[in-house]
Amino acid sequence: MTTFDLPIQGMTCASCAGRVERALRKLPQVTSASVNLASEQARVEAPGASLTQLIAAIEDAGYAVPSQPLELGIEGMTCASCAGRIERALLKVPGIAQVAVNLADEKAHLQVLAGFDPQQAVKAVVAAGYQATLPDACPSADDAQRRLRRERLTLLAAIALTLPLVLPMLVEPFGLHWMLPAWLQFLLATPVQFIFGARFYRAAWQALKARAGNMDQLVAIGTSAGYGLSLYQWAVTPPGGMPHLYFEASAVIISLILLGKYLESRAKRQTASAIRALQALRPDRAVRLSDGREENVAIEALALGDLVLVKPGERFPVDGRVTQGHSHADEALISGESLPVAKQPGDRVTAGAINGEGRLLVETTALGAETVLARIIRLVEDAQAAKAPIQKLVDKVSQVFVPAVLLVALATLLGWLAFGAPLENALLNAVAVLVIACPCALGLATPTAIMAGTGVAARHGILIKDAEALEVAHAVDTIAFDKTGTLTEGKPRIVHIGLAEASEDELLRLAGGLQQGSEHPLAKAVLQRCVERQIALPALSDSRALPGRGIAGTLDGRALQLGSHRLLDELHLPSGPLAESARSWEAEGRTLSWLIETGEAPRLLGLLAFGDRLKDGAVQAIAKLREQGIGSHLISGDNPGSVAAVAATLGIDQPHAQVLPADKARLIGELRRRGTVAMVGDGINDAPALAAADVGIAMGGGTDAAMHAAGITLMRGDPRLVPAALEISRRTYAKIRQNLFWAFIYNLVGIPLAAAGLLNPMFAGAAMALSSVSVVSNALLLTRWQPQDL
Repeated sequence: MTTFDLPIQGMTCASCAGRVERALRKLPQVTSASVNLASEQARVEAPGASLTQLIAAIEDAGYAVPSQPLELGIEGMTCASCAGRIERALLKVPGIAQVAVNLADEKAHLQVLAGFDPQQAVKAVVAAGYQATLPDACPSADDAQRRLRRERLTLLAAIALTLPLVLPMLVEPFGLHWMLPAWLQFLLATPVQFIFGARFYRAAWQALKARAGNMDQLVAIGTSAGYGLSLYQWAVTPPGGMPHLYFEASAVIISLILLGKYLESRAKRQTASAIRALQALRPDRAVRLSDGREENVAIEALALGDLVLVKPGERFPVDGRVTQGHSHADEALISGESLPVAKQPGDRVTAGAINGEGRLLVETTALGAETVLARIIRLVEDAQAAKAPIQKLVDKVSQVFVPAVLLVALATLLGWLAFGAPLENALLNAVAVLVIACPCALGLATPTAIMAGTGVAARHGILIKDAEALEVAHAVDTIAFDKTGTLTEGKPRIVHIGLAEASEDELLRLAGGLQQGSEHPLAKAVLQRCVERQIALPALSDSRALPGRGIAGTLDGRALQLGSHRLLDELHLPSGPLAESARSWEAEGRTLSWLIETGEAPRLLGLLAFGDRLKDGAVQAIAKLREQGIGSHLISGDNPGSVAAVAATLGIDQPHAQVLPADKARLIGELRRRGTVAMVGDGINDAPALAAADVGIAMGGGTDAAMHAAGITLMRGDPRLVPAALEISRRTYAKIRQNLFWAFIYNLVGIPLAAAGLLNPMFAGAAMALSSVSVVSNALLLTRWQPQDL
């Protein structure tokens, strides 16, 4: 019987506990479920059920199962079947909800229940035949470099012993016929086989104990067969005779595979270069200003509100706000912005950026894991750890790959013997089958491409949240844009004022009073004009948002509303003398806000017309999307004139005006029925549409809600990054398909050739090593990608 103990959040009474129990019992695998309200725990007997299914049932009932991420470093993996075996072993551990093992970065990324003991996960990995380390003990960059040096020394030693064995073959074309004595071949080949090749025997034995198959078993069996055949031939050859030995074949195979592993390790290290480059941006120390004195302190010693001194050429140690000084900041590695950004008092700075020519005093606003740089690193790490949907096919193939190869090798041996071939030839052909088969390339095909693609995208200011967004984005054929803050600067100004029953100053005073505390771009424009006019704002009470329409509140005892023309329609209020001006200003593409006093007799007080400027690069972005064959839509809550004017200027195919936030998501749903849709936005009101799209793209500088709902976040608000994000997605997906093609073709062509006796075991070993190296090298070509026109 499988028992699960689940913590539950959100229960407030006995009926909540009953609701959770009923939700769990609806699952066919659940035989019993009891929920304790006091301890906020559920005990479930569910043979055959997964923890993920139980959590989904609880969440569907309206409650939460608290969980947290856990990362383990994994050592000993050699192919995709290894990663799959570790995943299956971890998923059997109570308390682990999700597992993704990445062969390329040698890490396991888990989602575990609150209170889970990480040592349970470590023990499960060890029991499966591998080594696991917790985050604090994970190998550092220096450890990885030392391991690479050890691999290089092992490789050089193996080659030094193998070369004398191969030398007679190399000089034979030049008419020199000689061979090393059998005893000398034995002395040279034995250390290669059992010292430098010991890693294959260890890993093969661990997999055998776990009743699983991996690449190391194929190598160990194949090279042992060649080595054993040589011993047999040596033993049965009469004294003075020249035995036909194959020591050199086994030694060459091991040396070539060690070479492939070394080159693969070097290449995999390059795929993670983006993460290392970002991590290197974090300074260890900072200069804190305390009571007029400068103190050099560790970053961990800083607190929010501390004043930090940043000298010219230094990196900003924290996220903060400039309080004194003028300078420029190089934010290229963080946002992809190639030009330095001017900084003055009041401006925000980001940890990791480089200060330019000026000395700045910065007030700390974020530290450690809460800095923009730390969040970027987490996003890139999560994306690189995630599995693309296409990887599921690879995982299924890898589970049966090694057993299938062993059967083919056995069939090759028996087949050649049945047709009368000598045991020696039949065995060599079977060895060639074992050696050519390479599940490594299958396991590396997808994760290396994702690591390289997400890494290079991050360097250019494009953060891809997960592998699924990367895979889906390549197929986008329709893209929908929000207008304000996405294609326009989002910093409108008042360009016209229409008066009905209030003076200009009174209209601004009341409109500004309603907008107090609002972060909406139109509100900022009104408040800025009030500051310029030195207009004092009245106290606001009973303020409330009118979704998709505007805002309402009470000022000086007067009930007021400010917003779109919908407010007039709802109150059945004519626009009167302002109708002609409104039509004219809408035709110019202006956004209109009507100020109305509601009450027993609603009356129109006036009209504000706002103008916004298109962002630099917006025209080029739409033109680039059109070149890529992608249709475009503009979805906005603004008036038809404003939306139509922007759409016409940019060349957008279809404008949609006066769309409420809830209707944006509905409209995206309609577009999805015709194709694959991406939504680009930056505001809270865009979050539902971003979530509803196949791919959500949040503009940099937007709200946290928008970025949370989006699969892709652009670190700066340049519309040209939108076609760039789709382009890197297409290129990455193309690399995944290329890699999988080569990984499969090596085996589809190589195994039949080996079985037919047309492939020497040494050439099979070279092809095996080359397959993994070629897959990783192909993925690394992505690191040279540069977005055009940026």
